[in-house]
Amino acid sequence: MTLKAVLFDFNGVIINDESIHEKIIDRLMLDENLQLKRGEFREVCLGKSDRACITELLKRRGRYLTETYLDRLLRGKAKAYQETINSLEKLPIYPGVAEFIDKIRVSGLKMAVVSGAMRSDIELVLERSGLAANFELIVAGDDLMASKPAPDGYLLAVELLNQKYPEFNLQAIECLALEDTFAGIEAAKKAGIQVAGVTHTYPFHMIQRQANWTVDYFADLELDRVAQLCSIARVHLTFEEGEA
Repeated sequence: MTLKAVLFDFNGVIINDESIHEKIIDRLMLDENLQLKRGEFREVCLGKSDRACITELLKRRGRYLTETYLDRLLRGKAKAYQETINSLEKLPIYPGVAEFIDKIRVSGLKMAVVSGAMRSDIELVLERSGLAANFELIVAGDDLMASKPAPDGYLLAVELLNQKYPEFNLQAIECLALEDTFAGIEAAKKAGIQVAGVTHTYPFHMIQRQANWTVDYFADLELDRVAQLCSIARVHLTFEEGEA
């Protein structure tokens, strides 16, 4: 099997928390004596890191932040998110996530999270949902200055997996990214990683235009078929490199 690793986005793939983030950002803006416009959160923030989201929203209003002030806003948002998550009796984890992760683990593939969310957000949800032990590592918004659609997060995940498992010799083409937004799909593709788009955030026909595979539910994603196609893609890549 040429497929070696599955890299999960977090918000919109593992947990259905868009409304939570939008409420927190709306409150943050009000605290800054500003206001979100209708649809602006989805336009600016979906698929982007918290850092990129807040920076862009304030930049649009003529506010340019120092790193110190931005870090304070990010800490405040993380605290509000954790308080909200801790207040929930049941987390809004997407149906089929746990079963799909079990299937990946049985297949012997490595798993990692690659997200623009704060590490504290990701770790809290994974621990509370009982999913944390399945992931080899997390690349979070705290780790990078660049946000998706830049490929930095995915490239770092491949690098860190190779550092953790030197014998693994993982190549980007041997990974599958799970994404729900256009920015996330673009980031993975720029890193040379094939993408399965899940229709949690956008309709099937919109995701299908961008992703290598598109599914409504995790159960619809056939890992064996993906592994086959990844193998073919790697052969083509090797051939092209040889021609060059």
